[in-house]
Amino acid sequence: MPLYSGKYPPAGAPSDVTFLTTLVRDLAGRYCIDLSRVYATGVSGGGRMASQLGCDASSVFAAVAPVAGLRYPSPCRASRPVPVIAFHGTADFIDPFDGFGSGSWTYSVPEAAHLWASHDHCAASPANTSGHGYRLARYAGCSGGALVELYAIIGEGHEWPGGPAMPSSVTGILGPQSDAVSANTLMWDFFRAHPMS
Repeated sequence: MPLYSGKYPPAGAPSDVTFLTTLVRDLAGRYCIDLSRVYATGVSGGGRMASQLGCDASSVFAAVAPVAGLRYPSPCRASRPVPVIAFHGTADFIDPFDGFGSGSWTYSVPEAAHLWASHDHCAASPANTSGHGYRLARYAGCSGGALVELYAIIGEGHEWPGGPAMPSSVTGILGPQSDAVSANTLMWDFFRAHPMS
């Protein structure tokens, strides 16, 4: 996965994917963990990392939920259809909804969702619905019971949907917040519905 600049890490650089998969294995050796219910989420660069884990560690992470960071890493080495739920503000100017931001952000968020849906062998077009302050593109009919959902939060900036209110010193940099949906609630319901099969 490219860095924020668009350049790739140098050869021999530590691997975040190796670190995180090793962490899961280490925690499972110490605690009672249901390994069929390990999930990844993150915001911004963490959302890009969750996307990467969906591709590079699909045998470890049952589903992923990128926030303000959905990507489809190429090549994607996922060995199975990966359930994906994503959230992104339409007024995000750091990782623009329509793409073409930094060097690591060269295509739109809907294109990333479409690429995941193609990987998961979902319906070619999403079912589109909308609610107060959001639009939902939902790709169903995927292989292996997977699902790909993209919540576009209308007018939200580079924020966590439904997150705690931030001071104006933060929203002045990241853009406006929205409580149109609760990312926490929606992703938890999604995760519970998609254990590793």
